[in-house]
Amino acid sequence: MKKVLMAGAIALFGLSNAQIAAGTTYLSGSVGYSQQERNNGNNKTENFNVLPTVGYFVSNNFAIGLGIGYQTQKETNIVNNFMVPGTTIVTTNETKQPAFVVAPFARKYWTLGDKLYIFGQLAVPMQFGKAEVENTTVTTSGSSVTTVSSSSEAKYTQVGVTVKPGLDYFLNKNWSIEATIGEFGYNNFKPKDGDATNNYSFGLNLSTVTFGVKYVFAK
Repeated sequence: MKKVLMAGAIALFGLSNAQIAAGTTYLSGSVGYSQQERNNGNNKTENFNVLPTVGYFVSNNFAIGLGIGYQTQKETNIVNNFMVPGTTIVTTNETKQPAFVVAPFARKYWTLGDKLYIFGQLAVPMQFGKAEVENTTVTTSGSSVTTVSSSSEAKYTQVGVTVKPGLDYFLNKNWSIEATIGEFGYNNFKPKDGDATNNYSFGLNLSTVTFGVKYVFAK
């Protein structure tokens, strides 16, 4: 009777005995770029990130790993002011946030089929970066042009804890495609000479889906 019930559960949930063996190593990573423009291009936000990752299965279906990479965000805001006829003042504010990223993680897999797995990943992403702000004001009055610039820089650290669910499909013994769906967690942002702030994230929707390719050194 127990065997019948177990067979029924496997058929119902699509579970399998397939496992990723202890001692397996894999290489993965992500590269992303996005750009958003508003107000006829006067407001623009650009994001870029690259995060190579290595993982090692310390036991069947359980891996630990580390990602090391770089990310940056750039925001540009342009304001045009017409003070009096013949005089134009254009102010450009540019903020950059480059950061070095370190992200240790642990990932647990559950088998859904011979090639399909579901996983949960716990990560502790850390950022060590700086905020660079540059303001430029150009005043044009007739044939006269005056430019005034100022800049500032502030270092920061950010430490978070995130949990991400996902799916992993093996194309063959060496290559797989994985997707994460949503993110749950929080991060602490601390400027060098400022007060820390805490931010929380809770999302499980298609807008937070990410895809990646993984190379597995099959045993």
